[in-house]
Amino acid sequence: MALRDLGVLAALGGGGADGLNAEAVAAKTSLPLYGVKVLLEAGLVTDLVALEEESFRLTMLGLLVLQDTMTRVNMDFTADVCYRGMSHLEDAVRTGAPTGLKELGPWKDIYAGLAHLPPHVQQSWFAFDHFYSDDLFPRALPLVFERKPGRVMDVGANTGKFSLACLQHDVDVRMTLLDLPGQLAMAQRTLASFGERACFHPIDFLDRSREFPSGQDAIWMSQFLDCFGEGDIVSILERARRALAPGGRIFIVDTYWDNQKHAAARFVLVMTTLYFTCLANGTSKMYHSEDMRRCVRRAGLKISREVEGLTLSHTMFVCERE
Repeated sequence: MALRDLGVLAALGGGGADGLNAEAVAAKTSLPLYGVKVLLEAGLVTDLVALEEESFRLTMLGLLVLQDTMTRVNMDFTADVCYRGMSHLEDAVRTGAPTGLKELGPWKDIYAGLAHLPPHVQQSWFAFDHFYSDDLFPRALPLVFERKPGRVMDVGANTGKFSLACLQHDVDVRMTLLDLPGQLAMAQRTLASFGERACFHPIDFLDRSREFPSGQDAIWMSQFLDCFGEGDIVSILERARRALAPGGRIFIVDTYWDNQKHAAARFVLVMTTLYFTCLANGTSKMYHSEDMRRCVRRAGLKISREVEGLTLSHTMFVCERE
């Protein structure tokens, strides 16, 4: 992070094929030569930079850290959201509570605090969340709208980006957004120009007595259910089932660690669970696909279709009443 954020990698990236010596990097970055040397040597042993004679240059890994969007999003999320809280992981495992969250604020879970996080932390959290969801919208919308739903409910609407995509995709659809009040306030700003076509329903999903607005032709849940323990997932799906209009469907989109093509993706998803354990709420995780299938069945639903390939990592379950 220091190599990237202090401009050392960028200096090497602009240094040409012959690279730069430590003195030239110090001059370009206005950093002390000592600091530049220790960072360059750290970069050397972590394969971010290469050394030929006295000149340093970027490796492919260093170039990715400097320029690749996914790498930047992941690093920022880890550094700004997770890093300090992870020192409390053992306590979180012992207690079943997100004890690392106190490094960010005094909330019961991170969702209650999203609207109140320090600006740079909030920016890193939303950049991470949106990076792994926005690309699937163009592929998912034709599936959600293949039966011309008149009413679509966005469960866990966050800042309203999926609802915005739906409202732009079909001029007749009406959206109902469900989330905590802080998130809905952000979504209202996003959708202010759509008037009555978007309505907002504040809800604490952990309150199992709170029913969802009824008569929904389609219900969307993307990267949402992995934010809950299995008992709460079943409760949410039961309430969604009761909210369906006749013939309505529920679309569950998530990244299951067993459905990944690459070992690196499985590694990242499984280790992301530790964020849920230590910071998010202490009870949720990145699930195996069979865990979610079991929750769907327990909620009185059936999976009528499974769609792979929405992105490299996402799976869609299309669910209907049993």
